[in-house]
Amino acid sequence: MLIGYARTSTTEQEAGLQAQLRDLKEAGCEEVYSEQISSVDVRAQLREALTFTRKGDTLVVTKVDRLARSTVGLWEIVKELDEKGAALRVLNLGGETVDTKSATGRLILNIFAGFAQFEREMMLERQREGIAKAKAEGVYKGRKPTARAKADEVRKMHAEGKTPTEIARALGIGRGSVYRAIEGVGA
Repeated sequence: MLIGYARTSTTEQEAGLQAQLRDLKEAGCEEVYSEQISSVDVRAQLREALTFTRKGDTLVVTKVDRLARSTVGLWEIVKELDEKGAALRVLNLGGETVDTKSATGRLILNIFAGFAQFEREMMLERQREGIAKAKAEGVYKGRKPTARAKADEVRKMHAEGKTPTEIARALGIGRGSVYRAIEGVGA
């Protein structure tokens, strides 16, 4: 069975999520899991997809960066799939479909995952340099504290019995921000 997984980092990336879902359906995925969450957060739908995967199944993603942020993270997922007798298929890896069922597929995945991690680290390095330059010039303001602006709404939803996870999802903020708002820290 082909099991699809789609992810975007934010709810504003709806078109990207829809494109992934379309591609996964076109690839023949019978079961598809999706979420709009940062890859550093707990990805419940990914966990469900991995739990659902059985021997002989293949987990399908459109791109490596939708699944993992680093080669280590990627190979942890591949190892978990291997232990179940399942595989990973990436639909668009350098324009090609790559499947970990073959030694060649594993090699290509490893090479491209390394390049993807290198590219991300270079982007973050450039970003840090840009921020440092902007701070030195006195023009860096940082991002607006959106969670603080929603503190009253957080407390209201909490009083209504919503869980921190539900509140964070509904308001588009992190769970840590929800806890700080509930406790009145930084308000």
